[in-house]
Amino acid sequence: MRADAEKLSGPVWASEDDPRTTRVGRIIRKLRIDELPQLWNVFNGDMSFVGPRPERQFFVEKLKKTIPYYNERFSVKPGVTGWAQIMYPYGATEKDALEKLKYDLYYIKNMSIAFDLIVIFHTVKVVLLGRGAR
Repeated sequence: MRADAEKLSGPVWASEDDPRTTRVGRIIRKLRIDELPQLWNVFNGDMSFVGPRPERQFFVEKLKKTIPYYNERFSVKPGVTGWAQIMYPYGATEKDALEKLKYDLYYIKNMSIAFDLIVIFHTVKVVLLGRGAR
């Protein structure tokens, strides 16, 4: 992201070919290098490897007010990857956030080691095939 990416418009959802990103940023995102610091949070115990993907605080506050049960996502630790990330395309609207919430709630209700292994398997497939990055 450019240093002044949201100076005029404020926080906005990421979009395909987002004009706020730099050339280097697009490469870093495509290779998922930007996810590596989150592994520190997993080792630190602040995050799980699998769980509902964290959202920016600006959007969390907005979505908690407009989407029923959105707060339920916070009953478990956030994850680097999650069921919603592999089952639903990249979201850029409140409607997308609602759909992803459905997957997150399904994950929370059915959490297990076997389910986590399924999510990890699909995540590896997505990363190796280069899908979904923005």
